[in-house]
Amino acid sequence: MPMPSGIGIVDTMIGFAHRDLREVYRFITRQTKDRESRDEFEFPVEYMFKDVPEKDLVESADSVSTTLREMDRWGIERGLIGVGEPGDAGDLALKRHPDRFIPSVGADPNAGMDGIRKIVAAYETWGVRAVGVFPAGTFPQVAINDKKMYPIYAKCVELGIPIFCCAGVPGPRLKMSVQRVELIDEVMYDFPDLIFVTRHGCEPWQELAVKLMLKWPGLHYSTSAFAPKYYPKAIIDYANTRGADKIIYAGYFPMGLSLERIMTELPGVAFKDEVWPKFLRTNALRVLGVEQ
Repeated sequence: MPMPSGIGIVDTMIGFAHRDLREVYRFITRQTKDRESRDEFEFPVEYMFKDVPEKDLVESADSVSTTLREMDRWGIERGLIGVGEPGDAGDLALKRHPDRFIPSVGADPNAGMDGIRKIVAAYETWGVRAVGVFPAGTFPQVAINDKKMYPIYAKCVELGIPIFCCAGVPGPRLKMSVQRVELIDEVMYDFPDLIFVTRHGCEPWQELAVKLMLKWPGLHYSTSAFAPKYYPKAIIDYANTRGADKIIYAGYFPMGLSLERIMTELPGVAFKDEVWPKFLRTNALRVLGVEQ
């Protein structure tokens, strides 16, 4: 089933190049212990990727324009980006191109109520449409079902926005137990109104992720950080059967994958004709609560 053109893709994980990669990822490397991660890698998971686009873009004078140029080149109409403070790249992108970018904010469960206030402030300032969390990257680590996470989930429900949460074995050389996919089950039980979108593959528990998506209406899966030729078969099969409304496109530009590689490989994914528009666009807009 060939990938159709002209859909107006919504990318639920896209960003901007940074000049100092080591500083950006210090929140990860401060808790890694192997020599490569701490002393050699600029990007903590570069061992997993042949090329890291961000390294080639760090000298770009305008990272927002660089990302927008790549979006235009590959038919990406809108991108979900992170925003943290006035004047950062996300803030500038939203001011310059509010029709092209959708704001999200990162959450730290170790920050307690200060973290919740940050979410509320981002919602009031930028109108964020999602919250992101990386359990293995928190310091100290906080599991998906840890009660420190519960105020974040509760606030997402209250604001009517989804949580995008990394699940499965993390790419950085961090402990994985906090991201075991089975932990999502307890969260969905306690927050039946929560829209929970997994990031970064759920491997090696992708079949369990499918089982849980069948069980919980609010649970979804995004394809972030995976080149399309490596999309898990269980996820493709689920999208083509009962899960057409649950699987959401996400890239990984400029962190680990170029849009050229993603979009060149994407037509080779065996989605049914009726799945493509949902996967590339409408599922994301519905989950994010953005008008089509």
